[in-house]
Amino acid sequence: MTSISKNNWDPQAARMAGALYLSIAVCGGFSIGYVPTQIVASDAASSSANLMANLGLFKLGVLADSAVILFELAITAILFQMFRHVGPTMSMIALISRAGMITVMGINLLLWVMPYLLLHSDAGPTLLVQFCFEAHAMGVFVWQLFFGVHLLALGWLILKSNIVPHLLGRGLFIGAFGYLIQGVAALAFIDIALINYAAIGLLVIVTISEVSFGLWLLIWGSRISPTQTVTA
Repeated sequence: MTSISKNNWDPQAARMAGALYLSIAVCGGFSIGYVPTQIVASDAASSSANLMANLGLFKLGVLADSAVILFELAITAILFQMFRHVGPTMSMIALISRAGMITVMGINLLLWVMPYLLLHSDAGPTLLVQFCFEAHAMGVFVWQLFFGVHLLALGWLILKSNIVPHLLGRGLFIGAFGYLIQGVAALAFIDIALINYAAIGLLVIVTISEVSFGLWLLIWGSRISPTQTVTA
């Protein structure tokens, strides 16, 4: 039986991290999961027509994407502050990898708004519009690589800390390979059914773990006193 001190745990930071996690899930689910399905088609003409017909939805997606980037900046700093005493090197890896993801997301947002600018120019080249949409889709797989590394590091920190339930740490660590496998397969143009199914299964695990981690931080993590101890 070991008594684990929680002098370094900040309940206010945990509450903020939980709120940010859930906000990212909602905004990202809308801007990344829903909006592109309503606009991007298999050909340039249809994508351009969909964009012009759904300008309101497109702009809402841009706002949601912008919010995700800002929320990501905040949660990256908060998570580093929360776990740096557990493993300084691994915390720095988590911070750098998530910062790399945010950088790619910013570039990806620029690619996403370029079609709007092109269609409102005099030339309106629809082929270039489609190129930007497809480049944006590939950019998602690039930032997934950074995010996968971040989740590996975060999962390790959770398992090492004995503060957050280890089941969540295992889910984040194992599920991180879903992002890594899907990203590598897409960027290397590998289309094998078994790999795709494995990636989807792992992504389901990591999605449930991320949402659960956010809820735990918001509800239970914020109730832990900095001087409280727990028997493990």
